[in-house]
Amino acid sequence: MIEQTLKEAKFACRAMQLVDKDTKIEALKKIHDNLLNRMSYILSENDKDIQAARANGMRESMIDRLQLSEARLQEIAQGVLDVAALPDPIGEVVREIHRPNGLLIKQVRIPIGTVAVIYESRPNVTVDIAAICIKTNNVCVLKGGKEAIHSNIALAEVMNEAIKDVLPAHVINMVQVTDRQAVNDILNGIGLVDVVIPRGGKGLIQHVVQNAKVPVIETGAGLCHVYVDKEADLDMAVRIAVNAKLQRPSVCNAMETLLVHKDVAEEFLTKLKPEIERVQVYGDQTALHYLPGQTATDENYSTEYDDYKLNVKVVNDVDEAIEHIYDHSTKHSETIVTENKATAQYFMDALDSACVYHNASTRFTDGSQFGFGAEVGISTQKLHARGPIGLPEMTSTKYLIYGSGQIRE
Repeated sequence: MIEQTLKEAKFACRAMQLVDKDTKIEALKKIHDNLLNRMSYILSENDKDIQAARANGMRESMIDRLQLSEARLQEIAQGVLDVAALPDPIGEVVREIHRPNGLLIKQVRIPIGTVAVIYESRPNVTVDIAAICIKTNNVCVLKGGKEAIHSNIALAEVMNEAIKDVLPAHVINMVQVTDRQAVNDILNGIGLVDVVIPRGGKGLIQHVVQNAKVPVIETGAGLCHVYVDKEADLDMAVRIAVNAKLQRPSVCNAMETLLVHKDVAEEFLTKLKPEIERVQVYGDQTALHYLPGQTATDENYSTEYDDYKLNVKVVNDVDEAIEHIYDHSTKHSETIVTENKATAQYFMDALDSACVYHNASTRFTDGSQFGFGAEVGISTQKLHARGPIGLPEMTSTKYLIYGSGQIRE
């Protein structure tokens, strides 16, 4: 079954190569409209997933990732229009070379081909990836988590219904079985899958990276840090820390560890305390003098919670903060809060994470917040793509060479 899906997707790539810019925009607009028109159906299918999740004891922070609402669906649909409005990268000339022998060489952007994405319980990802793939003339094979199976099938059905008279068949392919063998079949799809992208927790990502026989773009688990420097505006630091942890704790760009300079620990943590009463704190001895909680272990500092849990550590200086981040970070997103621009630049230059901030929440590491319309994921590797994966990252290139009879001597 999976092999047949992959073969159909690969064949669709040939037709998608020739789809023009206006046709893609038309398709995306139709998807936007149909998501809104079929909202009741989508929400009723999503409710099946929510009921099953609660019956199975899924924690509320994870149910938040799974749940759709009218407002969220409107936001998802708007994201499709945002992608439609972005500059089209396909055919863009990356570089142009005029050789002495008269050859004109152009390197241009082209689609990658069949993009398989394996992801967990976030149904918005289904629409984001489909929109980005259509805009970049790619074909997607989507394997969502079993927790969102009804939602994902409904969303794929609604999108395919919208584009059936506009785009080639099998451009959006939803894998409807939930067993792990389906994942392994995708990972072994040599010659059929051009790239696989895992989007989810550490276990999923490691499984894909360790078992794939096809190319992988590794998206990273999010163990994000905020460092409050001795020269920070402490009121600003409280706002940033609260937003980074609590605005949506279940996502990969939420803060998991808060590092605080010893010179401002008492004042800052005293200000922070009433704002994080619902958060379980794991801290070092100094932090626990000001905040109720449990003693943090090395395992705590290396854990992505995706929950109302937070590590807090008091450090001697910016260098100790940097060292701690290198020891525990997944190279996703880190923030320094300080009014000292030299210290901020030092912190930003020293770290090797995909996104490093000065005086802003880590929650901005997101394709839509970066102006990409949507994202396929947040890449923490260095080759091909890094940070939010938007339209340019979903392309490859080829060379077009124009001659007038030249032969090589």
